[in-house]
Amino acid sequence: MPTPKRLNVAVVGATGMVGQEILKVLAERKFPADKVIALASERSAGLTVPYNGSQLQIQPISDDAFNGIDI
Repeated sequence: MPTPKRLNVAVVGATGMVGQEILKVLAERKFPADKVIALASERSAGLTVPYNGSQLQIQPISDDAFNGIDI
């Protein structure tokens, strides 16, 4: 069986309750992500959110933030 493609994932609203829950579920279910980025408003840029035992730095939402993102 071929190895599933590992995806690049962006979580928009990562500082909110829903965004944090999505990050938690992605980690718990070992989603095959090559890269996970956390996006939120400009005011949250630079903050961090927990993901899979580490911290992701919040990036501001912009068109460029989605370059190379699969979902």
